[in-house]
Amino acid sequence: MKVSRQTIAKALVAVFIINLVVMGVGAYYSSQHVPPIPKEVVGPDGDVIVTQSQVQNGKIAFQKDGLMNHGSILGNGAYYGVDYTADALDLKVQYMREYYAQERHGSAYEKLDAAEQASVNSLVRADLDESLAKNTETIRYSAAEVYAHEQAREEYVQRYHEGSAERGLPADFIGSAEDARRFADFAMWTAWISHTDRPGSDHSFTNEWPYNPAAGNAPTGSTMTWSVISMVLLVAAVGIGVWLYNSVELPEPEITSIEVPPPDEISLSPSQRAATRFIPLAGALFALQVLLGGLLAHYYVERHAFFGIEKLFGVELISVLPFSLAKTFHLDLAILWIASLWLGAGLFLPPLLTNYEPPRQKTYIHVLLGALIVAAVGGLAGIWFGAQGYIDGALWWILGNEGLEYLEVGRLWQVGLLVGFVLWTALVWRGFRPLIKRESRYGLAHLIVYAGGSIGLLFTAGMLYTPQTNIVMTEFWRWWVVHMWVEGAFEFFIVSIVGLTLVSMGLLKKRSAEKAVAFQALFVMGSGVIGAAHHYWWVGQPDVWVPLGSVFSTLELIPLILILFEAMGQYRALATSDDGFPYTLPFMFIIASGFWNFVGAGVLGFFINLPLINYYEHGTYLTVGHAHAAMFGAFGFLALGMATYMLRISAKPAQWTGKRLRWAFWLWNIGLAVMVFVSVLPVGFLQLETAFTQSYAAARSLAFYNGELVQLLFWARLPGDTMIILGTLVFAYDMVKKRFTLRPVSTPGEAPSGTIPDRVMAEDDD
Repeated sequence: MKVSRQTIAKALVAVFIINLVVMGVGAYYSSQHVPPIPKEVVGPDGDVIVTQSQVQNGKIAFQKDGLMNHGSILGNGAYYGVDYTADALDLKVQYMREYYAQERHGSAYEKLDAAEQASVNSLVRADLDESLAKNTETIRYSAAEVYAHEQAREEYVQRYHEGSAERGLPADFIGSAEDARRFADFAMWTAWISHTDRPGSDHSFTNEWPYNPAAGNAPTGSTMTWSVISMVLLVAAVGIGVWLYNSVELPEPEITSIEVPPPDEISLSPSQRAATRFIPLAGALFALQVLLGGLLAHYYVERHAFFGIEKLFGVELISVLPFSLAKTFHLDLAILWIASLWLGAGLFLPPLLTNYEPPRQKTYIHVLLGALIVAAVGGLAGIWFGAQGYIDGALWWILGNEGLEYLEVGRLWQVGLLVGFVLWTALVWRGFRPLIKRESRYGLAHLIVYAGGSIGLLFTAGMLYTPQTNIVMTEFWRWWVVHMWVEGAFEFFIVSIVGLTLVSMGLLKKRSAEKAVAFQALFVMGSGVIGAAHHYWWVGQPDVWVPLGSVFSTLELIPLILILFEAMGQYRALATSDDGFPYTLPFMFIIASGFWNFVGAGVLGFFINLPLINYYEHGTYLTVGHAHAAMFGAFGFLALGMATYMLRISAKPAQWTGKRLRWAFWLWNIGLAVMVFVSVLPVGFLQLETAFTQSYAAARSLAFYNGELVQLLFWARLPGDTMIILGTLVFAYDMVKKRFTLRPVSTPGEAPSGTIPDRVMAEDDD
């Protein structure tokens, strides 16, 4: 079946517009059905227990003190601490049972016989099984609920203000007892929306999540129905993916000694040399990130110390660098080093295809690099100072720690990153300008610019909320940035940059690459954008997101199957090459990226996105396995492959050696496999079993993490983490060595025309 580039490009534009319309309408619809925060919650005698402003102030404390990177809220956040929603609901049930046991039987709940406990349990479920009428502004608690709320407040003061070493919480984690009580009010509100039925519905705002039989929370019929539909769609998606690959004529890379340009025949322009400066920056960020990853893994074993050393150089480690801050830096550094390499690659590749150096391009690249360093240092410093209480008043979320997972840096630094994306897109456009003028609007250079522009466009969603915004709508917009970046814009960028790299290597013709990139991008954008809906199932969003998330999350498998086939084709090309192929090493990284993309995003991603599985799994170590395999495996390996390719072309041929990078490559791959399959996933499956048989709160409890088998599995992660750290240190060392052996630069006017620009620029003439 032949499909023209123009037809695919038109379909891609149509799909992108439809996606934005659907998600835009969905945003408005969601904002109209957001769970309300009552103006007042009163007790049986009319006394005010909690107010709307107290709940809102609790959300501010939650963000300001970085609690989303210690535990999670509505299942979203870190997995080290409890899920605050599940924990608050569990505490509510526990203290309500104690209240009724004393009131009805004059004894502790544990001392009651089975019949008495059953009667108490019935009273608790009856209190919690309530429906909310529309436009209700005042909520009335039973006496048992009032008692439970007050006890939960004091529990949170003890944990989060006074400190709890066994939970990895230093003293004054939340600066004041009053802020800790407000945080408890916020957590208890999320528990309230989890057991209170939405107006006109027979289930809660969160679709009865989290699972807690004692509170009456269990999967809804819709959850089961759409899980079955997803399984049927899975078979269809696999079939469609295989059929498309075999039906649509998409060329595979082919290595021939005639077409592949040797690195020493490629001139190195001033802007390309400037672009290689992103590599040492990324190497430093990467090394720091993996070291922090090792610390995070160890925190699960020793929550108050580091290999038995409670104080390091006279300083208590969990006070200076608690888990929440270490995880914040770990996540942000991962984004920064990957983005740095992608930015560098996007600026390095245009001269390869055009033999054109825009005026002052080198200067502008240095400006962009400087801005990135300022944003990175300023953002990370702001996070630490903000979380430690040094930035107070209205500036805490502007300059300090905004406190939302993946979007922790203050708003000012986010704006700086957005400006950086815009500047980078403009610089890429300048570099590709000769090619953009010659090719059609769906040409390869255009697709790269579109991919870069979409990254910046979707990042603006992070500007659509403030600390006062309801957490349900905050999560709506946060997942626009996080998921649509990963499943939409980043995947679009991946297929675009891989296609561009294969053209620059001489393995694909430009027209063939354009067709393949547009075809894959069509399915990436077609499924990945609306697929963000699977993040909305349990966070208080309307029911419409359950079918949308189920269908489009399943369809996300189609582009991943195409990417897997592409990786297999790339491997066949590499396997049939001889020793003279100069780009074997970067090609290996590209293949590994496609493999891990399928494993992490495809296999593990689809498993945890089945609604029924996700209901129990949401926010467990199964998500950790998916995230590491997809983030580092797919995006990280591609970024490292681009860095290797840049160094292969830039370094002096006589001094090039790939030995150390090969060691790093295999250390990373084996280490990631050990970490994910030997440690992380087994812990996740144990959590899943605990959630099935007990409750979600039990699966996220300290007792679960301290279990003997779970602790053993945490230690089993050490070899994999060690290999990843060693691979990163080897890479950092090798990168520094190669960075100081670069070839001299020459302007395009001085250098002879290379084989790549001649071939690429000539293609659009016929």
